[in-house]
Amino acid sequence: MTAEAFEALVTEVLDDLEDEIVEGLDNVVFLVEDAHPEEDLMGLYEGVAITERGQYGFGELPDRIMVYRLPHLDACDDEEELRNEVRTTLVHEIAHFYGIDDDQLHELGWA
Repeated sequence: MTAEAFEALVTEVLDDLEDEIVEGLDNVVFLVEDAHPEEDLMGLYEGVAITERGQYGFGELPDRIMVYRLPHLDACDDEEELRNEVRTTLVHEIAHFYGIDDDQLHELGWA
C-alpha cells in the first residue's frame, strides 16, 4: 500500500472513531511515517498527557500521534486486518493522551 493510500486509511479510521474517544482531543496532530527510526513500533504518542499538564496553555506546540506504515503492513494480511490494527493503534495512542498507561490499557483490553 502506498504512503498516500495508508494515510487516507488512517484518516478514515480516525474519522470513524467514537465521539467519546476523540471529543476531548485538544492541540494534537496525527502524522503518518514509514517507521520509527530506532524501534519497531506501530505508533507513538509524543506530548504531555492531559493528566500531567498543569499550567499547559496558550502557545504550546501540539502533541503528536504518530502512526507507522511499514510495521502495520508487515503485520497485516489484508485491508480489513490493516484497518483493525490501525484502529487499535489510534485508540492506544489516544489513550496515552488521556493519561492511560500501558498497564491500564491491558486491563481495559485495549493493548
